[in-house]
Amino acid sequence: MAVAEQEFDDVVYEVQDAAAIVTINRPERYNAFRAQTVDELITAFNLAWSDRRVRAVVLTGAGEKAFCTGGDVKQRAETGDYGPSELNRFRIGELHKIVRDIPKPVIAAVNGVAVGGGHVLQVLCDVSIAAEHARFGQAGPKVGSFDAGFGSAYLARVVGEKKAREIWFWCRIYSAAEALEMKLVNKVVPGDELMAEAKRWVSEVAALSPTALRFLKQSFNADTDHQAGFSNMAMTALDMFSTSPEGMEGANAFAEKRAADFAPHVHWH
Repeated sequence: MAVAEQEFDDVVYEVQDAAAIVTINRPERYNAFRAQTVDELITAFNLAWSDRRVRAVVLTGAGEKAFCTGGDVKQRAETGDYGPSELNRFRIGELHKIVRDIPKPVIAAVNGVAVGGGHVLQVLCDVSIAAEHARFGQAGPKVGSFDAGFGSAYLARVVGEKKAREIWFWCRIYSAAEALEMKLVNKVVPGDELMAEAKRWVSEVAALSPTALRFLKQSFNADTDHQAGFSNMAMTALDMFSTSPEGMEGANAFAEKRAADFAPHVHWH
């Protein structure tokens, strides 16, 4: 039986056997995250970190349509930001950090569309299992946003420089089969088998030495931890850019379901 650990508005957190299952629960917004969602995800990961029963974390989305579609662009179009938060900050950089730092494997169970900031989240997870109908891609340049930190630099480590640039510069959408071919995900399964498969991966890793896994995760992270500095700088830049006329044109065009007109903002120095 699932044991509810804490009640949230935007997230469902439960422990099943050795797995902490963290579900982004905003299906009406395709599991896009607002600032409150990010706060709750950070809290959920901290709960999983501290719980001795938990040997691995499964991150997924509610429903079958979307894993996560990144920041809630409609919210940004309405208010100019991602809404109120516990500490009056949009803590997406801290969420990225805790996904990497938690000393337990994090498995992305990609149950649908993973685009934009949602795609970055699955990239940062230690491994990814995708439903056959899942779709992947970046959308930032379409909507006046970007991730010039882990979302780009670490992605290049995963799929290679050429493919990472294609993904970001052209904002194409890729099938689960294509994601597997480019080693963006570890396995693809039918949608109705996704969570069972994720739990199987948890049960396998739960039989292994948790201290060895902790050292191994930290060793893998050490190779790319320098990217955290770029990530911090990118988040500062994004704070400024997202409220600029160019950034807001992307958000407003998305909310109004029209093509963005970025031509007035072309300037080279």
